[in-house]
Amino acid sequence: MHRIRTRIRTGNGARIRTALVVGATLLGTAGLPAVGAGGAQAAVTTLYVDNTAAGCADGGPGTRSVPYCHVAAAAAVAGPGQTVEIARGEYEETDLTITRSGTAGAPITFRGPSPYEPGYGGSAVIGSSAHPGGGLTVRGARYVVFEYLEVEAAAGRPVVLADGARDVSFTGVSGTGGTGVRVTGGSERVRYARANLWGAQGPVVTVDGGSTGTVVSTNNIISSTGADHAAVLVDNAPNTVVVANSTLGSCSPGIVLTGASVGATVENNAVNAGRDTDSPCDTWSYLATGITVAASAAAGTKADYNVVDPRSGGTPYKWAGTGYADQPSFTAASGQGAHDFVSPTTFWRGPDRPLNHLIDSADENAPGMLATDRQGKTPVDDPTLPNTGTGHGTRDRGAQEFLGVGSAYTPAGPVRLLDTRSAIGVPSAQAVPAGGTLDLPVTGVAGVPATGVTAVTLTVTATGPARDGDLTVYPHGQARPGASTLNWVAGRTVPNQVTVPVKDGKVSFYNHSGGTVHLIADLAGYYSPKGDLFHPQGPTRVLDTRAPIGVPSAQPVAPNGTLELQLAGTAGVPSTGVTAVTVNVTVTDPSEDGHLTVYPHGGAAPDTSNLNWTAGRTVANLVTVPVKDGKVSFYNRSGGTVHLIADLVGHHSAEGRIAFYPGGPTRVMDTRLDWGRPYYRPAGTVPARGSLTVFANGGSYPASATLNITVTEPGAAGHLTAYSGVGPVPDTSTLNFEAGQTVANQAVVPVDPTNSTVVIHNASGAPVHLVVDSSGSESY
Repeated sequence: MHRIRTRIRTGNGARIRTALVVGATLLGTAGLPAVGAGGAQAAVTTLYVDNTAAGCADGGPGTRSVPYCHVAAAAAVAGPGQTVEIARGEYEETDLTITRSGTAGAPITFRGPSPYEPGYGGSAVIGSSAHPGGGLTVRGARYVVFEYLEVEAAAGRPVVLADGARDVSFTGVSGTGGTGVRVTGGSERVRYARANLWGAQGPVVTVDGGSTGTVVSTNNIISSTGADHAAVLVDNAPNTVVVANSTLGSCSPGIVLTGASVGATVENNAVNAGRDTDSPCDTWSYLATGITVAASAAAGTKADYNVVDPRSGGTPYKWAGTGYADQPSFTAASGQGAHDFVSPTTFWRGPDRPLNHLIDSADENAPGMLATDRQGKTPVDDPTLPNTGTGHGTRDRGAQEFLGVGSAYTPAGPVRLLDTRSAIGVPSAQAVPAGGTLDLPVTGVAGVPATGVTAVTLTVTATGPARDGDLTVYPHGQARPGASTLNWVAGRTVPNQVTVPVKDGKVSFYNHSGGTVHLIADLAGYYSPKGDLFHPQGPTRVLDTRAPIGVPSAQPVAPNGTLELQLAGTAGVPSTGVTAVTVNVTVTDPSEDGHLTVYPHGGAAPDTSNLNWTAGRTVANLVTVPVKDGKVSFYNRSGGTVHLIADLVGHHSAEGRIAFYPGGPTRVMDTRLDWGRPYYRPAGTVPARGSLTVFANGGSYPASATLNITVTEPGAAGHLTAYSGVGPVPDTSTLNFEAGQTVANQAVVPVDPTNSTVVIHNASGAPVHLVVDSSGSESY
């Protein structure tokens, strides 16, 4: 299982030890070049600091070839519009104080390497773990920007101190030790964002001294135990914004507003004042208040859209001196927190876990909200949760976007996207050559959106193959995987459903044979952030015209006849709200060659096919088909009779907690080879009436696996049954074969939740070899 966490990542990267120490005296060092006084120096826009460069010199020009050795040397000369680029390394600055100002249109910028850009090789660190320094101070300066630095402060020294600073911003300036970050001395409009902060001796972030308009946004903040160790303390600092932070205490206060800190905004924060476990703080729980607002700070203050973790055992809220144990009582008494949740801020995924109230629920219009999260990631839409936030509705609360989300399904067919015989989807009618690859656009066509599509489900048919071979369908532009989608013998028509990830709006088809082959692809649907969610079931037999099951009497479907099957309200399928079903359809005893079309009830049969057969053969194929009026229809497009069997494996509806995580195709088992992933299995057949266990791929808590199962070298005719392995083997079939035949079929198989495995049972009287490729999983 995978845990969703609001953990702190230090991201220190590689560090380089230096021996030099530079003090505040460098700020007044004589002989350094003047800035803005005309001459060549006035044209310089970038100053460089790199203490690893052999020729670095604090009295030099600060060029790329002769950089400064210390940040303080650059700070002593930097002027409006200039950028100080600080190379990765450790800079043991004992007292780095910035006093020079930029202008509104031309700030001074101090920038280290961004960990979120290509080529990142480590941080620029002010101080070091061995020799922490005096931190970073901005005193009386205006219009200064700091980006992507790390600061390690000595005991009793602030990590960052903004004293009387105005219009100064810190982005990605992380820090540890010392007395934390402090904004004081009547500072105005200071912004502190996208940082990791921890290890402070006292409050981790303090805003005080009459400072106004401070924004503390999108930070990960860890505080230590103690009544005076709040994650964020705002004291006598009006109009402070504390928004979209993730705080983790150790039985200590979360966010505290006291003194005349009126007009504040406290929104979209994930506040955990206890431990990141289910263990309460016990005797220390009285310290672990989530959000505290004193009566003197309440006027004009707004607190909403926060999630306060109750597991500390402390009081979630204290407003104007009164504690509140839950959100309803807090809102009723204060008028605040109408969109709050008192709920865990860390989650296990799974069927029995509570909803994650952090996801897709933030107030996007709150002041101080950034366009992206702490790591620069844009919001993503989790299809399993409602969009309850403002704006786009997809912003998450706290500093981190939860990116590991799946996709939802939208039925969109059946409709033909490709037919190389008649120039559908290709410029001309011609077969795919031996060893050839065909690239098919699948987005922006047939109702499929142009963007946001993660995968498509197609029924792919190979027809008229000149030689024996197989086909691989895979995402466009990536290396062709060692997996197969369907197999054929010369001259035979073979279909298979495939769910394949989409890249660059296309999917690719590789003809792995020595002869030409024609290809047909019929769209069944697509995956994207919006759509319907899957509910795995069974497998359960819902139709058998021989029995009869699902029909009033045992008789085959007539030539060119249509069978209508009621599915809504049967076999565990809800009576309403079902948009599509996935069934494994088997044709048996066909009296003539033909093909089958499965389509939504009530309309005319489309000119597509789901399953092709020759007279007398038993053939199976997986079908995902839209449901209309609670039914689906089966059209026998042949001049002879045929018996039909359908085994239900799941349905789609708007509500649910399982999303699809596309991947691959990736080979997860081949019994012809020694197999060592994730356990060792020596090469060998699956015996008659024996079973093979396969681990599911993809997702954090898989509910079902999407697999392409191929049987090869069977010693006798028979069938396979794929199921979760829980309980007896169901009386259903996944794939049918003749002796010596190689046959593939896609299967959506429920997963054993205890070990994330599926079982494939060989229901024949002779050994078989099995090859299994994964296309993803339906997961919580």
